[in-house]
Amino acid sequence: MAGDGRPVTLQGIAARLGLHVSTVSRVLNGPADARKGAASGDTARRIRELADELGYRPNPHATSLRTRRSNLVGVLFPRLSEIVVATIYEGVEEEATEHGLSTFVTNTHDDPALQRERIAMVLGRRVDGLIIGDAHLDGAALADPALERAPFVLVNRRTRTGLPAVTCDDLLGGRLVAEHFLALGHRDVAVIAGEPFASTGADRTAGFTDRYQEAGLPLPASRVRHCRFDTTGGHRAATELLGRPDRPTAVFAVNDLAAIGAIGAARDLGLRLGEDLALAGFNDTPLAAELPVPLTSVRSPMADLGRIAVRQLVRLIAGESADSERLRPELMARASTGGPVGPSLG
Repeated sequence: MAGDGRPVTLQGIAARLGLHVSTVSRVLNGPADARKGAASGDTARRIRELADELGYRPNPHATSLRTRRSNLVGVLFPRLSEIVVATIYEGVEEEATEHGLSTFVTNTHDDPALQRERIAMVLGRRVDGLIIGDAHLDGAALADPALERAPFVLVNRRTRTGLPAVTCDDLLGGRLVAEHFLALGHRDVAVIAGEPFASTGADRTAGFTDRYQEAGLPLPASRVRHCRFDTTGGHRAATELLGRPDRPTAVFAVNDLAAIGAIGAARDLGLRLGEDLALAGFNDTPLAAELPVPLTSVRSPMADLGRIAVRQLVRLIAGESADSERLRPELMARASTGGPVGPSLG
């Protein structure tokens, strides 16, 4: 508020500095890439300092009326409580801010009916575009005709329909784990494969099983167990795999939460991680390296996924085309996969 209690306006700031209101507006409210050239460095500094001193806040409604844009991006994720999702969203929010955009996020719990409801809700907020992180491989929830008029980019997951998506190269990530296990001599292996509707689980599993197929060691269907992407699902799937006399010597869990659940199952069965059982996860969340037996995991560039998705969305909003991108993962080998159990099979 100004000293007389009235809201601080661009006109008021311009009058106090002896500048044209359009100059003040470009410095404070212009697109991020245009603000640097809106005024000389000294003038821009004076404008920002006075705006801060007076407590100026942009009026988003007025901006929307002028530009016919809301500068608002809607973001859909299954569950923001998951560390991977939260990290991707941090990247989304940071990059959006760089482009003068605000974001809001909603959870869909991977329920297709709820996905459709939340998409309609987000579009009702007159967003400039959407970042969608809960896509299913069939893309069914994205068939809403309203989405045909709204720019959107998928992040973390892809669909079979070729919509623009920014993902980790999950096929390569699964392959990296398989090559690591093969180099250690593991012939009898299994996969905790996650949800079959999510490309993350499907592609990571395919990368792993395809590499074993190439090595002449195809995995039987009983060695691939689907489950939720959480510790409970991982514990249940690992118990089923490890509780048999012919248990595998190595298990690949397609995310770290499922891998942590598998650690609990191995403990319950009296198996020593890195000795009786080799275990690898995916995403390399911060917890992975700090576990009592550090977890081998595939490092996914989670925050970068969010940042690049926003850059692609900005291109779409500007009327340009957007490309799908797959970012390269990296295997972080740790004690949970132990040492060799036999001749290298790589």
